[in-house]
Amino acid sequence: MNFSEIKIHSNIKKSLTELNFVTTTQIQTEAIPFLLENKIDLIALAQTGTGKTAAFGIPVIDQIILKNNYTQCIILCPTRELCIQIKKDLDKFAKYMEIKINSVYGGTDIKAQIKSLSKGNHIIVGTPGRVIDLIKRKEINLTKINTVVMDEADEMLNMGFKKDIDTILQKTPNNKQTLLFSATMPQDVLKISKSYMKKPHIIEVAKRNEGAKNITHSYHVVGAREKYSALRRLCDFNPSIYGIVFCRTRRECKEVSSKLMRDGYNADALHGDLSQSQRDHVMEKFRQKNLEILVATDVAARGLDVDDITHIINYNLPDDNEVYIHRSGRTARANKKGNSIIIATDRNLKKIKAIEKMINKTINLTEIPTGDMICEKQLLNLINKVVDSPVDNQIDKYLTGIKEKLAHLDKETLIKHFVSVEFNRFLSFYKNKTDLKTKDKFDADKVDSKNIVRFHMNVGKKNGVGAQHILGLINDKIQKRNIFIGKIDIMKSFSFFEIEAEQEKEIIRKLNNIKWRGAQLKVEIAKEFSQEKQSKSKKRKKKKKK
Repeated sequence: MNFSEIKIHSNIKKSLTELNFVTTTQIQTEAIPFLLENKIDLIALAQTGTGKTAAFGIPVIDQIILKNNYTQCIILCPTRELCIQIKKDLDKFAKYMEIKINSVYGGTDIKAQIKSLSKGNHIIVGTPGRVIDLIKRKEINLTKINTVVMDEADEMLNMGFKKDIDTILQKTPNNKQTLLFSATMPQDVLKISKSYMKKPHIIEVAKRNEGAKNITHSYHVVGAREKYSALRRLCDFNPSIYGIVFCRTRRECKEVSSKLMRDGYNADALHGDLSQSQRDHVMEKFRQKNLEILVATDVAARGLDVDDITHIINYNLPDDNEVYIHRSGRTARANKKGNSIIIATDRNLKKIKAIEKMINKTINLTEIPTGDMICEKQLLNLINKVVDSPVDNQIDKYLTGIKEKLAHLDKETLIKHFVSVEFNRFLSFYKNKTDLKTKDKFDADKVDSKNIVRFHMNVGKKNGVGAQHILGLINDKIQKRNIFIGKIDIMKSFSFFEIEAEQEKEIIRKLNNIKWRGAQLKVEIAKEFSQEKQSKSKKRKKKKKK
């Protein structure tokens, strides 16, 4: 479908023509006509980068009544970065309209946002926390709105915004239209749809919880101490890389980014310890492609909206498998191709198998590139750059002197000298390096779980606890590298986490009875795990007696 065929205001069409919007994406083809013709609630499942903002933004702008100088639509999204991006896109779509659009988010001066809101607004784009703050201050009134949009609903729930979303939706009229856009459909999103939506129409551009189709998924299995070496080789083997390396914790993020920068890579870090201005600075460098590699945590990278990313590298897999979809969905945008790579240890194989089932795709076991493969790839890349480089005619006046200097060299020797100027770093680095061998593939269901202990702790969702908080707590208190942390389950008032048995005593000693997230922490071995262990022990004893 072409945008010219859609029955929208001529001023919106004028803006879209200037933006070179010609053909609609699949989500736009299905959502825009539906929303223009219906006031029914909508659930739209589509991956990041498929044009979701235009899918809901164009119908919302088209249906704004200018003379009604009050908030007619609120758009909720998980992060400041996404909030700013949506506002920018809506401003472009409404360039020739007189619609007032405001964005509100944390990490910046609330007074400036209040001043902007006081001038009137038809559409508000906001993060849940800041929207609630402004509702309490009576600066936002949602009693007359026609439309609520929840963009990246699964991400908002992963970040612990469920209570905030409930609070905001309770302030809205019953007869509004609710639009829920999400990449995946976890149980929490289903609960919101059942609580606040009336018989919603469902559009599924991709199957539920399935990744984008033009992403190549692969993994390498290495020892825990070889992960950084594997990362270096993957970066070197892809000389035109423009990618994100995902880490589980801030500490790991800092370590990996520091090593990459020390080793001469054009890299930087994005994590929760950075101030907002530092984050903005790093993001701007990355968007402008002044950085090739961004090392990030999931929390810091949420809402990150950048085109042309070639590689997503999972330095560690996330606890929630659905987060893998969000990570990989940051490449292969707008029908381009992309790569999602996992640097795994043998402990990750069960998880990889589960992710394969979820995305309905094979994740291919691949060899780590050898030193020879990397040197050949880099050399050919250098030659291609030379061949494609434009020649400045000003060089002509220096040619006589240059020829005299090079006259004693034959063609082959000249090429060797020329290439060595740029290429000796790779040759010397990989000259005596032992190649990393990907471990043999084996059945993930046979991974030994005898050395894993499951713990119970007395805090959960009501304390604002997410998997990332438990990871951070363990890493802060147990100052050891390469600790295996297994499955994490967050319940309403308590949580479970799995960890290698050798850390059992230290976990109990260092985590018990400390004050954390407003509670006196109590950590103990989970009863069902303990009972299961006893049961297995009894069975073994019975067998011995026989």
